Amino acid sequence: MIILGIDPGIAIVGYGIIECKGNHYTAIDYGAITTDADMLFPDRLKIVYDRLTQIINIYKPDDLAIEELFYNKNAKTAIKVGQARGVEILAAINQNVEIYEYTPLQIKQAIVGYGRAEKHQIQEMVKILLNLKDIPKPDDVADALAVALTHGSSLKFKEAFRMK
Repeated sequence: MIILGIDPGIAIVGYGIIECKGNHYTAIDYGAITTDADMLFPDRLKIVYDRLTQIINIYKPDDLAIEELFYNKNAKTAIKVGQARGVEILAAINQNVEIYEYTPLQIKQAIVGYGRAEKHQIQEMVKILLNLKDIPKPDDVADALAVALTHGSSLKFKEAFRMK
């Protein structure tokens, strides 16, 4: 099974594509879609949509796993990231990719085994689980791979995480 993990955003969208065979995970590709803050917001959304659609068309993932948003102290930022997340979901659904969502707590528990794990602990476990030479950068990329790994470890129960 091919899983595309997404760490939603607008300035930086982390993505990670993994292959899951039983309990073995292999990183296929990972990176970040970036947009310039000086651009018009609709143009930034279009870049995210177009690039994510390209990634989906290249790798043809079976499932997309995306992190649920947690409320940001800055409401304006939270709204923009929410809009970007909607575009990211739209790119997947337009390509007939099943969508599943996970909370930050679920991701931390799945990757580290502890819901209050710190970012560096998650990054180190992503590196270990995928047998990577280095921790993927920026942090959003490691987060996206963590979301994909969470989905991979949840496949027996995946219907409970399907986006409703």
